[in-house]
Amino acid sequence: MSDVLTAEVLRNALVVAAEEASIVVVRSAYSTFIVEGSDASAAVLDARGQLIAHSMATTLMNSMALKVALPELVRDVPLETMRPGDVYVLNDAYRGGVHTNDLLVYRPVFVEDRPAYFAATMIHVSDLGGLSAGGMAPLATDIFLEGLQLPPVRLATSAGLEPAVEAILRANSRTPDKVMGDVRALVAGTAVAAARVGALVAEYGAAGLASGIDDYLDYTEARTRTALADLPEGRFEASYPIDDDGISLEKSHDVRVAITLERHSSDGGRVEPQAPEMRAVLDFAGTGAQVPAAINASASQSLAAAVFAVRCFLDPTIPMNDGCLRAIEVRLPEGSLLNARSPYPCGGRYVPIYAAMEAIFQALSDAVPERAIAPSGILQPFSIAAVGAPYWIHLSYDFGGVGARRGLDGPDATGVHFGIGRNSVPQAEPVESRCPLIVESIETIPDSGGPGRHRGGLGSRTVYRFLADCHVTTRGDRLRLAPPGRDGGLPGRVGGFFKRHLDGTVERLASKVNNVRFAAGEAFVVETTGGGGMGSPYERDREAVLADLDAGHVTERGAQEDYGLTR
Repeated sequence: MSDVLTAEVLRNALVVAAEEASIVVVRSAYSTFIVEGSDASAAVLDARGQLIAHSMATTLMNSMALKVALPELVRDVPLETMRPGDVYVLNDAYRGGVHTNDLLVYRPVFVEDRPAYFAATMIHVSDLGGLSAGGMAPLATDIFLEGLQLPPVRLATSAGLEPAVEAILRANSRTPDKVMGDVRALVAGTAVAAARVGALVAEYGAAGLASGIDDYLDYTEARTRTALADLPEGRFEASYPIDDDGISLEKSHDVRVAITLERHSSDGGRVEPQAPEMRAVLDFAGTGAQVPAAINASASQSLAAAVFAVRCFLDPTIPMNDGCLRAIEVRLPEGSLLNARSPYPCGGRYVPIYAAMEAIFQALSDAVPERAIAPSGILQPFSIAAVGAPYWIHLSYDFGGVGARRGLDGPDATGVHFGIGRNSVPQAEPVESRCPLIVESIETIPDSGGPGRHRGGLGSRTVYRFLADCHVTTRGDRLRLAPPGRDGGLPGRVGGFFKRHLDGTVERLASKVNNVRFAAGEAFVVETTGGGGMGSPYERDREAVLADLDAGHVTERGAQEDYGLTR
């Protein structure tokens, strides 16, 4: 049994190993969004599938995928058949993956001639086929329209990449050289993390490392249960709507959750507790059924949403690893929007899982009013791509405003997001240098934050003017049904996607469109939705409204109509 200090040293060492791996991927990759947006994740897991550590930059969506998919890999490729230097890949959404463009790559770390740990990396590669470049496919009606599916297969050996797998990847990509550059970066990242884990085994011994890991997972579990005990026991329910599925534009869909905070006898960890301990049970029964449209999610992504949302109401210093997961039970009905089965598409996973996150936020805001938050504007993903070969692709998203919180205004244009990690919207200059476009402007939108005693965060407006013909694909939501306010607060202002024609007229696009052609000189305008307000806007402090006027957060009209203030 290792001591507490040793366990903490090991925890940080493993986090650093994962962080270094993610940095290696970013610096080695070819795709613009990875290089300029730092869109890479890495994790260390044990052979039982426990999440031991992930990089500080890692999105929880990705680390949950890496955790859930590892047992699927081991099911197809037994541990005893693996050899040093082997590297494996999969992207199957129904077996823990995300969607076709997200490649999950694993390298076993051997201890005494048997895999004991796995170094894992993951990124969204530039393109693996499907309806539109970049893997967006917002109008896909089945998984086959989203791109190439890979079951668990060996990607590389100690001799290098498997030629047959490389040939398959190249044949299914509009940007084969970039994809293979990204793949080699993923492999390199696993090599670095595996080397660091091997060094820890050498330093602490196999038993010492395993014991230290068990200790800090138990510690994380204990801290999570202690934090849950600060929440009131009981059952709390909420739901959140999805605008539409992109196919039937008049029909909305709902995600529902019932959260039970209760004491129970735990069977997690290595030591049975002396008394019942707190746990959170999140049951999504009643959530809409899966649909033949790109608004479904795989189970790993919905698990990530649930864990993230609960952790937002707990002590933020609690580490994120498998110990935390022992205290949070998530029930996802099979065949629902949150646990789709083949052949239903999963590429639009942001839409249902952000609805799940919002439903949890509202349920827990009812449970703990002093920590309440109003609903927020969702991030707005889109892609811009060449209309033909040679292909260039720009993948991006802009963020909505955050809902007002108890006692605080919502932050502007940052979004409440757990799918991002380190990566952010790339800077304009490197995007302009890589793609034939000009970023004309980026600004926040006055009056877009929901009015309230505490104002919702503002949405943003970005304008891209194209220097060559191109296709634009979008996958938005909360562009028709505005994020509502809480406790008398008003909704945020909805955003949208727009096409500015050569004559200056502006056309609103649907929230989910595929390969809309833009001519050189035309512009694509992305407006994100503001967050909901909290409390009556007529209770807002006059000085706060005046400060918003001076800062340009509200207009004179908004101050008068929304807050009843004139000057």
